[in-house]
Amino acid sequence: MTEKEIKEFEKMLNERKQEIEKTISDKQVEISSLKDTDASDEADFATISTDSEIGHTINTRLQNELKEIDYALFKIANHTYGICEMCEEPIGVARLKVKPQAKYCIVCREIVENS
Repeated sequence: MTEKEIKEFEKMLNERKQEIEKTISDKQVEISSLKDTDASDEADFATISTDSEIGHTINTRLQNELKEIDYALFKIANHTYGICEMCEEPIGVARLKVKPQAKYCIVCREIVENS
């Protein structure tokens, strides 16, 4: 992989990281405002509870993606980015364009997911 490609992936990762951080912040404000809402009946309580649970689930997924992105940025800094953590072969550029924080090549990803 060329230095130019690595810089492009680093840019993609940083942009996605900023998007996630903004989304997490916005969701926290939204959940806080829901909790401050005066619920007048059981339906209101149920709606607030459901919205809060959905927000928590989304937040958890985004936090996990953020960790993956931080790890990919760490690997860029250590010059190990784009190398499969299982077979130690290069991860295809096409795969990294779809998921720049990928840890595994396509073959190894299937092995990990099916085990």
